[in-house]
Amino acid sequence: MSKLKKMRKRKKTLSLLLTAGLGLSLFSSLPVQAANDGSAGTKQNFSVQASKVVSKQPIYLDKSYSFHERAADLVSRMTLEEKASQMNSSSAPAIPRLGVKAYGWWNEALHGVARTQYNPTGNATVLNNTTSYPMDLALGSTWDPQLMYKEATMISDEAREVAPENTLMLDYWSPTINLARDPRWGRNDESYGEDPFLTTQIASQFVNGMEGKDMDGKLLPEGDGYLKTVTTIKHYVANNSEVNRLNGSSNVDERSLREYFSAPFKGVVEKSNVSSVMTSYNSINGVPGSANVHTMDTLLRQTFGFSGYEVSDCDAVYEVSNPTGHNWTPPGWTRPVNQIERTAFSIGAGEDLNCNAGYSDGYSFGNTVPAAISQKIVTPTGTFSENDVDTALIRLFTARMQLGEFDDPNSVPWVKEARERVPEGTWTNSNDNNAITKTKERLDMARKVAGNSLVLLKNSETTQKDGSKGKLLPLKVPASGSFKVAVVGYFANPDKMYLGGYSSDQGSAGTAKMVNAYNGIKNAITAANPNAEVTYYKGFTDQGTTAKDLKNVDPAAVEAAKNADVVIVYGGTDNTTADEAGDRHDLNLPGAQASLIDQVAKANPNTIAVMETIGQVEINSFEKDLSAMIWSSYNGERKGEGLADVLLGKHNPSGHLPFTWYQSSSQLPAITDYTLRPTGDNPGRTYMYFNGPTSYPFGHGLSYSTFKYSNLDISKKNLQANDTFDVKVDVTNTGKTKGDEVVQLYVNTPDAKAELQRPNKRLEGFQKVSLNPGETKTVAMTVKVPNLAFFDEAQNKYVIDQGRYGIQISTSSADADIQQQEFVKVHGDLKPELSVVTAKPIQEGDKEADIPSRVMYEKGKVVIPQVTVAMNDDSLYGYIYKNNSKSLPNGLTVKYSSNRPDVVSVDGNGVIRTVNGGAATITATASYHGVKKSTQFVVYVKQGELDGINVDGKPLTGFSGNNYNYSVKVPDGTNAVPQISAISHDPDVKVKVTQATSLSGTATIVTQEGDYSQTYKIGFGRAPISADFKSGALGNQWSILNEDNNNYRLTTDGLQVTTQAGNIADGSIKNMFHQQAGGDWQYETNIKLSAKPTGTQEVGLGVYDDQNNYLKVTYGTSYTGQTSLNLIRSIDGGQMLFKTTNLNATNIYLRVVKTGNQYTAYYSTDGTTFRLLNTAPLSLANPKIGLIAANGSSNAASPINAVFSYLKNY
Repeated sequence: MSKLKKMRKRKKTLSLLLTAGLGLSLFSSLPVQAANDGSAGTKQNFSVQASKVVSKQPIYLDKSYSFHERAADLVSRMTLEEKASQMNSSSAPAIPRLGVKAYGWWNEALHGVARTQYNPTGNATVLNNTTSYPMDLALGSTWDPQLMYKEATMISDEAREVAPENTLMLDYWSPTINLARDPRWGRNDESYGEDPFLTTQIASQFVNGMEGKDMDGKLLPEGDGYLKTVTTIKHYVANNSEVNRLNGSSNVDERSLREYFSAPFKGVVEKSNVSSVMTSYNSINGVPGSANVHTMDTLLRQTFGFSGYEVSDCDAVYEVSNPTGHNWTPPGWTRPVNQIERTAFSIGAGEDLNCNAGYSDGYSFGNTVPAAISQKIVTPTGTFSENDVDTALIRLFTARMQLGEFDDPNSVPWVKEARERVPEGTWTNSNDNNAITKTKERLDMARKVAGNSLVLLKNSETTQKDGSKGKLLPLKVPASGSFKVAVVGYFANPDKMYLGGYSSDQGSAGTAKMVNAYNGIKNAITAANPNAEVTYYKGFTDQGTTAKDLKNVDPAAVEAAKNADVVIVYGGTDNTTADEAGDRHDLNLPGAQASLIDQVAKANPNTIAVMETIGQVEINSFEKDLSAMIWSSYNGERKGEGLADVLLGKHNPSGHLPFTWYQSSSQLPAITDYTLRPTGDNPGRTYMYFNGPTSYPFGHGLSYSTFKYSNLDISKKNLQANDTFDVKVDVTNTGKTKGDEVVQLYVNTPDAKAELQRPNKRLEGFQKVSLNPGETKTVAMTVKVPNLAFFDEAQNKYVIDQGRYGIQISTSSADADIQQQEFVKVHGDLKPELSVVTAKPIQEGDKEADIPSRVMYEKGKVVIPQVTVAMNDDSLYGYIYKNNSKSLPNGLTVKYSSNRPDVVSVDGNGVIRTVNGGAATITATASYHGVKKSTQFVVYVKQGELDGINVDGKPLTGFSGNNYNYSVKVPDGTNAVPQISAISHDPDVKVKVTQATSLSGTATIVTQEGDYSQTYKIGFGRAPISADFKSGALGNQWSILNEDNNNYRLTTDGLQVTTQAGNIADGSIKNMFHQQAGGDWQYETNIKLSAKPTGTQEVGLGVYDDQNNYLKVTYGTSYTGQTSLNLIRSIDGGQMLFKTTNLNATNIYLRVVKTGNQYTAYYSTDGTTFRLLNTAPLSLANPKIGLIAANGSSNAASPINAVFSYLKNY
């Protein structure tokens, strides 16, 4: 112990520094090195007298700048490590020095607010007791965009109420707009249907309602310029086969890709200016969806005009290089990309955000971006650089700015309104919230949507028990007397209501507000007739509670059905039938449900079948014996009321099928076959191409009313290819009941050559009209002839077929349901018109450096805008990507203007030049044949950055203008404190240098330009020294943080530290042995524990500068409570979990390898076989390596002993 005492006397005092704020200071005269006359290698010393600087807001907090400009300023202040950390969806850590809060991007609101990214890793947390509306496919069957808009508006209101602080985690990865080309798809219920036009109309109103826009896609004035939420349309593109979604390729021709698979994405971008798009797992024609330049950039951004951020599906980037995934070899390569290269290819193609934290193999954008930049990886778009990262980050932070996160919450109307409805902090994600956000208004909407989504498939004449004849529906419930109703089928009254995928959880408070089918029917019928008897029968003898377990029909239920006045037999599917990651193998009702329906229908002719399913099911075995059939997809938490409203006639059914109801799955090709048009034995897909018999056509849906169509009027019948024409038709309710009719407009090309394989017809318009009995209304729809074009692969653009087009007014896609029809004739070719203008600006010299675009610019540089123009025929001109440009058409001009000429100027010749530091927006306006279209891009002129740092007159290795921490290794035998000097070529940059006062000290350089201030730290330290703790002695290299000598000792096994309450993050950790760790090194330790850690206990190795800046590799517990190894990094107090891996051991070996600013951690349980944990980038000015053994923030954990055998350079 004498040596320990001696060491304690020599123990140094560790100073834990607090992060500096954004405050500005006064600068005195100081030496600066600068270039002389721009001559290479010639430098001189000069003094700059700083004037007094007036403190003011940085641009990113200044509301007089645009959200894009503010985002650019914020990103400009980040280090590369900080930038990379913000590109992981589930673990974007806080950056306290900049006021950036930790953010979770993964939130779900597919049919109600359902998940929020509370945890820093893994999946989003399922919410409790939020309102659950019918699924997307049910909304598709309403054919009612306005109803969708109203529902989405309510969802976004609730989203603001339950979001943390009402300002965070407001990016929702909804809706799914993949087209339901195959009913076996496991996520069929998430789709709005099989038709791109219908999907566009419905989905765009989900986006508008969620984002706080009007139905034309413009921000609502009451939002004061802020988004209410951010929505994400997914999964782009050609993604609906779960069986191979992680490694399959959707092989489609370019015509199908444009006309069908990408069409709803294009439509929603155009109608709603959606904020985000999620790319898909699958490859498209052999190129992974998350690294596909053609789909992600050429189509989505340059052709369709998308300007938001793109996010990968969760771990889709991992699948790019996964050996059992795509294992992708890019064109021209001879091997698959690795984990670093896949990052460059994905971001280079346009992927801005990586979902998830990279938990499949530990490599994410957060820990691979710096390495990818250093390797200068060449991608199809250019050499990967920090410019690509800046572009992505600015898109991400623009979205966060638009939500109001960086402004006073009291100035954001959506925040104020949410807090008025639900006071801030009163909502908790537990049953204790008492389901307060399930308001009457929202529950009424869930009921209304449920009723409107129901599709009446069949309603036949029947003779009822009282001898009356007529259609079975609506039910004629007598006001009094006996009336017996049997409700048969498990899903009418399940143990737990199935709401569909991505639903919220329901505790007792939430469940109390739900109404299943049986209760809804019973309540409605007994309200109409108190003497009525409504009895539920499960219908099966099985004890199972899932669709697949309903195997044996209960004869007693069938017998009971015989004696009922009316029988409602209820069939369904659930997540055991199909869901995400699992397709249906056939279209049968699971278990013995079809047999139950058949037996009940034969036992009682007054039987109504209600089917609530993921999509269509085969009905051939029972359809003919039923008097009535109703279908919906999963119909929300008030489904019972909506169903009762239809059954009893309170609501006249108006739902129509958003898909083709095939007779059998045998009519379909393999689900992995993405061919649409008929080929050989393949009869084609969807109503547009399918040529076989169907059970029910697309658009089918009956009503309790009848409707008559008349007076079809077309405004113009001889048309040019660029014309527009109006279609009007009168619709009359010839029934006795008020009802809603969906007027459907289809267009076909009857004279098209067979080899062109034009569709049978296409939906080009629809309108839902409400009519009283005897009432007539005129329905008007507009058709643009360019929208009737087909994509010509040979010309790589859309072309118009000349000749006749049939204009059909119909009640479904079936020819037999055409009510009115006329023809128009189209002449001439489609004349290109301006549609979209985009830009990929660079500065002079970038082309030679293979930089494809940038946002951050140097002063005095010419900005080259690299404009791209898309026409209405999808033809592209201008800069597309590297080595792919096409001259602008003759007569097309582009003019430029700057909103801040003092920052970026535009001269009379249109030359754009950076002038002073700051942010400016350039507007590029293209003109062509009288049509003008514009785009804007931000030019951020860098300010306050150094051009270099010298240490003892020599350039600092690894210097970068936006890396603010440097560690310099001091060789053994050197005792002089190194001296630093700053290099700045810009006289506007004021610099203050403070030298280090000791070999273990830190020098600082503070720069300032205008409102921009930055601090560079250069620390000095020696390399770490190995130690064998079994020797019974400690070297003088060791210091102890917060020493408590009662809780550590040297033993024959090593240094034993007993855990105590304390945490490195707040500086309270006890007995942290540490030493200087300058330079590159690789160190290993062995730790033996008296017990496995629990709670917040952790033991391991740490590398740190202060309590805000450190990295630790510790054995503790994960957020799920399992013992695990965790690699955690903190930059200025913002923590990021890089990797967690489960571990069950009391004897562990840890290795940390430092190479530059990269730290790689390994672990072993035998000391021989080491496994990679992960790599984390971290720039520290004065790194120290330390031994960690602590209870963490909790005092509850029983102390454990951690014995460190050694710390050695291996």
